[in-house]
Amino acid sequence: MDGNLCPFVILSAVLMYNDFLLSSAAFLEPFDLLYDNAVQAFHSSDHQSVVRYMEAALSSNREARRTRVRCRLKCQDQHSFDETFSDLRFFDVVMRRAACMNACIEAKLGTQSMHKVSDEVIQDFNRRIPYNYLQLAYQKLKMPEKAAAAAHTYFQANPEHVEMGQNLEQYKTQQGVEENHFVDQEARPHQQLFMRAVKFYDKRDYEEAVTLFEDALVEYYRADVECRALCQGPQKFEGHDHLRYRYSLHEVVSDHFTQVLHCEHECVRDLATRPGRLSPMENYLPLHYDYLQFAYFKVDRLEEALQCALTYLLFHKGDEFMTDNVEFYREILGHDGHPREEAKRYLTRHQLEVDLLVMGSKIMGVDFSEGNYWSTTGERDDSNRIPSGTDGWIEYVPITEKKNITVIVSQQLKEGGPLLYDSVELVQNSLDLNGTQRVLLDHVISEEECAELRNLAHAVTMAGDGYRGRMSPHTPNEKFEGATVLKTLQYGFEGRVPMSSARLFYDTSERVRRIVESYFMLNTTLHFSFTHLVCRTAITGQQEHRNDLSHPIHADNCLLDPDANECWKEPPAYTYRDYSALLYLNGDFEGGEFIFTEMDAKTVTASIKPKCGRLVGFSSGGENPHGVKAVTGGQRCAVALWFTLDPLYRELERLQADEVIQALETQSIWGQGLNINPKDEL
Repeated sequence: MDGNLCPFVILSAVLMYNDFLLSSAAFLEPFDLLYDNAVQAFHSSDHQSVVRYMEAALSSNREARRTRVRCRLKCQDQHSFDETFSDLRFFDVVMRRAACMNACIEAKLGTQSMHKVSDEVIQDFNRRIPYNYLQLAYQKLKMPEKAAAAAHTYFQANPEHVEMGQNLEQYKTQQGVEENHFVDQEARPHQQLFMRAVKFYDKRDYEEAVTLFEDALVEYYRADVECRALCQGPQKFEGHDHLRYRYSLHEVVSDHFTQVLHCEHECVRDLATRPGRLSPMENYLPLHYDYLQFAYFKVDRLEEALQCALTYLLFHKGDEFMTDNVEFYREILGHDGHPREEAKRYLTRHQLEVDLLVMGSKIMGVDFSEGNYWSTTGERDDSNRIPSGTDGWIEYVPITEKKNITVIVSQQLKEGGPLLYDSVELVQNSLDLNGTQRVLLDHVISEEECAELRNLAHAVTMAGDGYRGRMSPHTPNEKFEGATVLKTLQYGFEGRVPMSSARLFYDTSERVRRIVESYFMLNTTLHFSFTHLVCRTAITGQQEHRNDLSHPIHADNCLLDPDANECWKEPPAYTYRDYSALLYLNGDFEGGEFIFTEMDAKTVTASIKPKCGRLVGFSSGGENPHGVKAVTGGQRCAVALWFTLDPLYRELERLQADEVIQALETQSIWGQGLNINPKDEL
């Protein structure tokens, strides 16, 4: 480095000091303080203050983010690097940028140290917790339209929140609340436009789809620039803190820059991840060009179709079907085209970023796995793509990556195997039920066995069992009660129920397991994941004007996301479940039909009326969204069973129940060697 201080560096230092003095007054109140005031007001039941402080906190958070992005981009443009420069010139530009950013940001925010927010508060805002407080406060203030907007915004990032789902259903029925009030106030424009474009595409309104996809791309690249600008702040990387390093200057700079690069690289994942989800939408950015190439074809704009197809190939070099499409367009047009410039610039930067990350990670002594955000793992259904050289095209919908959609891919899906028991009757198969991996069977158990299991349920089940004691986990209009196999056996030992009834529950569940395993022709053992004897009872006086469900539409091993037409296989879903079954014990109640729907959670594809001995079985993933209509009168009882193909996730209570049954069977007649209550009926 040069030995003498040049005027550039001295001037930079002076600028930084002057900017510090000029920015002593804060103009924007820190959002974490506002948030804390709102929470305190909530606990004091001061709902007007909750609204005032919480809305201010959300506004402050947005403004702080916008300010940092704007200032960092402005100062980056104002103080750019020359083609050639010395060490001092490099650091002069760095310091000038720092001074510029400080002055710009503090002019709006005040002293930046006032806006250092804890990880806990940041996490709350990322999870949209403020909107939960807001909807409760607006509810108390009798402002249902604002409560509905807050509830909807919160629910978009927390779709598994049952109570909020129920609140939304109630808001829909309140006077003054209209459909346009259910707005996601934190919606990301690029994702919102993409989803709208897909809907128009599915309706075959290709003109509108083209406009929206193009707008979505503009917003995506704008969001990418903003995401990268936000990465210029303090970073955490693999538990390292660059400020504690005792390395040389260049190593410190290299380490921090590597952290920034890692953050920028993650923007690809962040922009493709919907609120509240852990996994990104695979192939998200390239999919825009996939949709566009066909939409442009449908509106007879072949130049643009070829351009988008070539752009898609930048992300997926050599993709067979898109290559065929390119050849088809070239043949019609009689000339070649060029991929789009914005994608070329984006990918050039992305590749340089990866190269630098690999180098920087080696210096830091940590591993960096590049991965491939554009790849589509798993088998891709391209049966409806049109090979080049044909006379025309059939309708085609781009197939997104199925990684996060629950599909059993470890084996070929089959059905129609033996039912094993003479009494069992096939009522409807998958075709009849308008889906895949579905079956409806009758006479799985007799009327007498149904009656005995219902009596067992009345004696054993407890309110809220399986739902942390919540008596009404899915709807406030019904009481939910349940019991496991092991619990019934324990009650049998204690003489509180007949042991024969407890044993019937155990044997019946095993019968269902064998039937499901056989009918779906599984080539491996199906293990119990959870078994539950359950009853739902309509609460008297709460059934008028009901429009909710007894059990909302869901899938059993993934988080159903109707807006994205996806089912995310990630926690808190029970991702290890593979098959589900429900054995009904009665039909003498009002409502309570079991329904299958499309992924939109609205379009009913099949409806099943429960009755004694009727069994519905199905695969547990996103291919089978289902729910239960409201039980408006009487009590609905069933045996609910979930199964897994992975022995690591076998139900622990079931294994304990197996040991109890084995112990009973290996004793010389029941009761010898076991402490059985003499009141027990054998």
